[in-house]
Amino acid sequence: MRIALLTDGIYPYVMGGMQRHSYYLAKYLSKRKIYVTLIHFNESRFDINKLELFTEEEKLYIENIVIPFPQGDKFPGHYIRSSYQYSSLIYDAIKSRINEYDFIYSKGFSAWKLIEEKKRNPSGFPPIGVKFHGYEMFQKASKLIIIFHQLMLKRPVKWISLNADYVFSYGGKITKLINRLGVNANRILEIPAGIEANWLIDNITPSIGKINFTFLGRYERRKGVEELNKALKMMIKENVEFVFNFIGPFNDNEKIIADNIMYHGVINENVELKKQLDTTDVLVCPSWSEGMPNVILEAMSRGCAIIASDVGAVSLMVSQTNGILIEPGNIDQLFNALKQMIHMERIQLDEMKKKSLEKVKEEFVYDIIIDKFISTIEAVEK
Repeated sequence: MRIALLTDGIYPYVMGGMQRHSYYLAKYLSKRKIYVTLIHFNESRFDINKLELFTEEEKLYIENIVIPFPQGDKFPGHYIRSSYQYSSLIYDAIKSRINEYDFIYSKGFSAWKLIEEKKRNPSGFPPIGVKFHGYEMFQKASKLIIIFHQLMLKRPVKWISLNADYVFSYGGKITKLINRLGVNANRILEIPAGIEANWLIDNITPSIGKINFTFLGRYERRKGVEELNKALKMMIKENVEFVFNFIGPFNDNEKIIADNIMYHGVINENVELKKQLDTTDVLVCPSWSEGMPNVILEAMSRGCAIIASDVGAVSLMVSQTNGILIEPGNIDQLFNALKQMIHMERIQLDEMKKKSLEKVKEEFVYDIIIDKFISTIEAVEK
């Protein structure tokens, strides 16, 4: 089988959750000896032609095609215009050999031009599946400027979703959202996100003393940090005992000054990140919109309970067995969830932490996910 993987970058050449997902997809497909034509671009100082994070055996199954992402104007909508140009460059790169592929898997807008051309003349084209991860542009927004950005994205995203052969979904509320756009259920392929097995801890760390919370991410309006800060200030005002850790880039004006709230900055090394999560009882992810956050899988793999907004595909990972789901933007629910975790019997909290670890082992390890992906693709007729 040969798959064309069109993506807006892979880790570490482009940073981001979607780019990590693309990297793991290419890596585990090649591990299964599936031939992958990888089309991507570079925003780093790494030599993209070396594909450093792939083994020599994996690289035998990867054809590496690098296409620089166009740098357009700065007027509103520039990202959409540049994305269409990028999709056109991708089409030009593979149009003469399009019939070599059994399937084309596209992240974001990468297959836009290919889909246009297939609509004009479908002869010789393999099935095209697209992935927009969380479809955040159709989820609840926290402020007007974000709504404006969403409006610009909605039209092309909907067109691509309606005109591709298949649309990939993490599942959960994302599948319902895609269906509401008009995509028939038989064209929606559900494949959850995953994590590498080396993230799995052998046993959870029992909860002792003050409950230790962690937020992992950047200060971005969509991530719900403003609501989290308000809930934490309410906790401090009530003299509730807890410890809270922020991992990520935060400016001084974004920080709460308190003895029990700590800011660790960016932690890029997995070894150090695992150590920090191993001391965490509860990960807090109060986002307004998400796809299937990798930070939740990372925390679950280290035996953490979860407080998270019920958005995207989060409910596939988090339930009452291993955490608490809240409404996005609801400060009172977030405040009460934090207090509930603090006052919970330690044996009950430890059971939640165990359930997190068990769920990851059973459902979200990449060795399981990639087999599901391959069988799904094989079931699609060329």
